[in-house]
Amino acid sequence: MNARDIILAPVITEKAVSMLPEKKYTFRVADKANKIEIAKAVEEIFGVKVAKVNTISMKGHLRRMGRNEGYTSDWKKAIVTLKPDSKTIEFFDGMF
Repeated sequence: MNARDIILAPVITEKAVSMLPEKKYTFRVADKANKIEIAKAVEEIFGVKVAKVNTISMKGHLRRMGRNEGYTSDWKKAIVTLKPDSKTIEFFDGMF
């Protein structure tokens, strides 16, 4: 897998932004990606040093449109912690 196929999008929520000063960044990642692949992809794309990766499988939410209901897709989230001597990810610098 290509690094850009593993890291799909940043997750920008209140909780994710509150973790930025601790050098913890949250991304939406490919369902099949493991922690090692995610760490290598973040290092390659952003040029930083990764200390650890935590992954969470997110279940889809129930959504309704009128009388029809269904679930959104399941997805995978990764919380990437950088090493203390690593630089920050520039994309997130203006968030906090």
